Amino acid sequence: MTQVDLNKLDAEQLRNLVAQLMGSAADQKQQLQTFQQRTVTAEQRNRHLEAVNAKLSHELLLLRRLKFGKHSEKLSPLQQSLLEDIIDADTSAIEQEWADQIEDEPISNKPKAQPKRVALPAELPRTKIRHEPDNTQCQCGCQLKRIGEDVSEKLDYTPGVFSVEQHIRGKWVCTECETLTQAAVPVHVIDKGLPTTGLLAHVLVAKYADHLPLYRQEQIFGRAGYPLARSTLADWVGRCGQALQPLADALRDTILSHSVVHADETPVPVLEPGKKKTHRAYIWAYCTTPYADTKAVVYDFAPGRAGEHARRFLDGWQGKLICDDYSGYKASFGQGITEIGCMAHARRKFFELHETNKSTLAATALEQIGRLYEVERQAKPLDPQQRYLLRQQKGKPLADDLHTWLIAHRQKVPDGTATAKAIDYSLKRWSALTRYLGDGAVPIDNNQVESQIRPWALGRSNWLFAGSLRSGRRAAAVMSLIQSARLNGQDPYAYLKDVLARLPTHKASAISELLPHNWQPEAAVKF
Repeated sequence: MTQVDLNKLDAEQLRNLVAQLMGSAADQKQQLQTFQQRTVTAEQRNRHLEAVNAKLSHELLLLRRLKFGKHSEKLSPLQQSLLEDIIDADTSAIEQEWADQIEDEPISNKPKAQPKRVALPAELPRTKIRHEPDNTQCQCGCQLKRIGEDVSEKLDYTPGVFSVEQHIRGKWVCTECETLTQAAVPVHVIDKGLPTTGLLAHVLVAKYADHLPLYRQEQIFGRAGYPLARSTLADWVGRCGQALQPLADALRDTILSHSVVHADETPVPVLEPGKKKTHRAYIWAYCTTPYADTKAVVYDFAPGRAGEHARRFLDGWQGKLICDDYSGYKASFGQGITEIGCMAHARRKFFELHETNKSTLAATALEQIGRLYEVERQAKPLDPQQRYLLRQQKGKPLADDLHTWLIAHRQKVPDGTATAKAIDYSLKRWSALTRYLGDGAVPIDNNQVESQIRPWALGRSNWLFAGSLRSGRRAAAVMSLIQSARLNGQDPYAYLKDVLARLPTHKASAISELLPHNWQPEAAVKF
């Protein structure tokens, strides 16, 4: 700027110079304010981008840890073979339903072509089981004379070895009145069927507990010396599933007789009719609590995840439902059902945050939640009243401290971050999460049902998809019985073998006697 000698300026020039300098200062002030405003905006934007970057980094690391698999809906040749198994099983189940409906209708006199069964190989070991009349005295007073016998054979299987049961029914005749007496044909879950109940139980357990598709079982049986076609195995599965459905229905009624129930759901691919692709169906699981006297779980197969499926299953039931934050359960909470939150879900949010970002805040939260679980370990062997008192004495103060800590740290965390979401999950559901403190019969989390739903996740990787709603419901019924048997310390094979043998003659009014938690094996009688 040019130096100006003020002594040489007149009054007008001095006034103009002062005005010029004041205008320049105002411009500089305005420029400074603009720069400061831009700086604040840039800092806010930078913080926002940092939060978004942290969120995306957290999600990326989480996805990598979970290692999601493929979601292709293209049918491979293996899937086609699985579909054929399912269609055969569905057809057999439908035929069994029709047979039950027309059982009392007049039978046509028109002769039917009877399929001829291929004789079982002579080299298979045979066990002879004789069926003779209890009394060999004729009603006329004469002694019956044995004139022959009928022999029927059933295929039995123990892992790796086939054998044959020969059922020998002696024929006894009275020489005076020519009356023929013979022991009744043993009743079987598959009328005039080839397999023993032991073989049927083995196929069901292998498919639904060991997750071996029928095409694999076909190969295993072939190596054992007697190939069984997949269509034959599918027929047995369909008929057994239909026969076992009343037990699954009774199991549902048993679970809903309790005032506290766990609930969870998991997706299962199901084939769309007429299309070579799958859509997402769901298995809903319901079970009793670890504190209940009855140990049982029942699965409900539904075409979707809409809340109407949970409401249909729970229709008329009023109690305390332990579940996650899924909105499908919300409509039920206004109809006499009390929501119980899952502390394990709240803990999982902080665990994932700690695993991906090594967050010290998450570590502190995990430590405080761990203290609540330590109280639960002490309370586990107690009765409900003692458990309630211990929770009030030790658990409630810890929960109050955790709540205060969460509120304080939420104010320090920017919105939209993974940390904020983890804290918000707990704060928004705090009443439901801590409701267990007021009832000694309610567990702290939903882990009981989550452990019961894991077999479905393993099954998905083996049988890939459900072929129809019918096959999904059949699988849900059989797996309900198998998993409930496991919960009660029963061998699923021994349980199903005995139940399939007793079902045909068991009274419908006493069906609860065959449920896994009530089951007592009868003396071994081979059919």
